[in-house]
Amino acid sequence: MTTPSSEPWLTRDAPETLPGLRLAERWQKPGILRLPGAHDALSGLLAKEAGFEALYVSGAALTASRGLPDLGILTQEELCGAVRSIARATGLPLVVDGDTGYGEALNAMRLVRELEEAGAGAVHIEDQVLPKKCGHLSDKRLVPARDMAAKVAAARRARRHLRIIARTDAAASEGIDAAIDRARLYLAAGADAVFPEALASHDDLRRFRDAIEAPLLANMTEFGRTPPTTAAAFEALGYAMVIWPVSALRVAAGAMRRFYADLESKGSVEGHIDAMLTRRDLYGLIGYHDYEALDASLLKSALPAGE
Repeated sequence: MTTPSSEPWLTRDAPETLPGLRLAERWQKPGILRLPGAHDALSGLLAKEAGFEALYVSGAALTASRGLPDLGILTQEELCGAVRSIARATGLPLVVDGDTGYGEALNAMRLVRELEEAGAGAVHIEDQVLPKKCGHLSDKRLVPARDMAAKVAAARRARRHLRIIARTDAAASEGIDAAIDRARLYLAAGADAVFPEALASHDDLRRFRDAIEAPLLANMTEFGRTPPTTAAAFEALGYAMVIWPVSALRVAAGAMRRFYADLESKGSVEGHIDAMLTRRDLYGLIGYHDYEALDASLLKSALPAGE
């Protein structure tokens, strides 16, 4: 498949509506917003080609792509650099994993401003203590609810358009009632939406939805606590968004593992050609010929008259 050409990023006009406002408008429309994880610009372009209207940038996927564990050691600069490249390549609004805000209140405020400038539409900040863990692992430690609420309030004060999603990891360690109480406090502090992480049953998902009147984000990660659930089922449960944070990275890594093992043993890529993007498809995806035409037109227009 060849992606229809689009305006190169170098000459593309800024969107009429800012990314955060685009997400807020989308939350008001019927239908769940499906957010596949994109860990780099190429994966973002492939997701856009498939028809997705927004993307998710996962801290776990970004750290794994750098050969690192998801323990809060990704830097803010690394995150914003990845967001910037995905946003400019795709032009889609991004929901970004902001971990614990990269510090305390002032750090969370800077994160909000940096993500806005990088092109993000929303960030979620969680109530764990550093070093944070994947929300589906055990022995997570949480900050006091009021400390997290203060961080949410600081993020809200810094934002111009970025939507603030408060993530709570309390369900696994403090119970569903505590998670609901925390969510209410975070909404009162200024959160626009809530991400209840690692809910272990459809009953808990429904109970949380019944208790919280705000857009909710569901996490459909593989090998975790939440039972396998389709986007349609999450929508029926009343959720506004669903993410598949690391799915694309896992699929790509599995394919590359098989490819490298075959290449090492056989010394040939034979048998994998059909699984590859052709040169034509890859060039269409990244807009190669659009950039080439732009370069040629600039060169021609720069020549002196009569040359």
